[in-house]
Amino acid sequence: MFVIRPAILDDLPTLLKLAKMVHFINLPADKELLAAKIGRSRRSFTGEVEDIRQREFMFVLEDLESGEAVGTCTILCCVSWEGHPHIFLKTGKRSFYSEDLQLGQTHTTLELGTDSSGPSEVGGLILAPGFRGHCDRLGSLLSLIRFHFIGLHRAMFAESILAEMMGPLTPDSGTLLWEYLGRRFINLSYKEADLFSSRSKEFLLALWPKGEIFASLLPPEARALIGKVGDETEPAKRMLEKQGFKYHGHVDPFDGGPYLEVKIDEVGLVKATVSMSAIAGNPAGNSEAFVSHKGRGGFRATRSIYEISGDRIVLAAETLEAIGATDDAMIGFTPLPESKAKPRRSKKS
Repeated sequence: MFVIRPAILDDLPTLLKLAKMVHFINLPADKELLAAKIGRSRRSFTGEVEDIRQREFMFVLEDLESGEAVGTCTILCCVSWEGHPHIFLKTGKRSFYSEDLQLGQTHTTLELGTDSSGPSEVGGLILAPGFRGHCDRLGSLLSLIRFHFIGLHRAMFAESILAEMMGPLTPDSGTLLWEYLGRRFINLSYKEADLFSSRSKEFLLALWPKGEIFASLLPPEARALIGKVGDETEPAKRMLEKQGFKYHGHVDPFDGGPYLEVKIDEVGLVKATVSMSAIAGNPAGNSEAFVSHKGRGGFRATRSIYEISGDRIVLAAETLEAIGATDDAMIGFTPLPESKAKPRRSKKS
C-alpha cells in the first residue's frame, strides 16, 4: 500500500535524487534549498507559519512495504505579492498587412509579464521512474491528493491556483527556447538560470528587455516549444485539465512550458471534499475515494474503496491503519468521479 504524508528531513537524499531528474523551481536540485523547503513545510503542517507568503506543503508518496519515499508534490499558498511578482512570458498576436503586395502576416509575440495578485500554486510533482505506470495509479494519487488537502483547508488558499507545466527538454536537460531567446539577454546556461531563480528572480526583471519580442525571429524548432509540454508531462497536464485548469497564453520564461490556472472553488475535487466519521469494515462495491486523517503522526492520505453507511464511511481496517485512524475518527473524504455512493455532507474541518 502507498500513502501520502508530509516530507521529513529523512527524505532529503531521495528528494535530492528526484530533483536532479527534473528542473522544477518548486523542487530545486540543491541540498540546502531542499532542506529549507522541508523545514518550511513541516512548520506549515504544524501551523507554525502564520505568513501566507511562507506557507507551503511538501508531500511525499511512501511505499509502506519498503518505507521509502517514491514521489513528491507541493502546494504553495501564495506565489506572489507586491515586490515579489510571479513572472511569465505573455504570448500574443500581431498582424500586419501590405496593400501594395496584398499580403499579410500574423506573428506570435512574447512579452515579459508580472502578477502580484497572490495565487496559490501546485508544483514540484515527480514520481520515481520505477513506479510510473503502476497498477495503483500512483501518478494520479500524487497529483490529485493536493485538491483533497485544499478542500479540507480551503481558507488557507487563494481564489485561484496556478500549475507550471515543464516544457520539452533536450537529451542533456537543456532547452532550445532558452538557448535561442533567454540566453541572448541573460548569459547563464538553462541549468544555472533555473537554479538561481529558486533563490531570486530579480535578474529576469533587470535584464529581460521591455516590450514585445517577435517569435518569428527564433528558429522554428525553438518557436515550436512555446506553450508545449514534454511527453512525460502530458499525463499530468491532462489530469489538471480534467479538473478545470486552462491555458491563458502565459508560459515559463526558461523552458516555454505553459502555466495553467483555475478558480479553486471550481475544482470538482475541492468542492466534493468533506469530513466524515469512519468505521472499519468490508466495504462492498468498487467506489473509490481519497481519504485522510491528521493524527499524532501528522497528515496521512491514500486512495481506497469505501462504502457509505448512514452518516459514516466504511473503510477496510488496513486503510484506517495506513492513515493512522481508528473507528469513529473524523477523516477527510473525497469521492472520486466514478463513485456512485453519495455521502451526507457535514461541516469541513
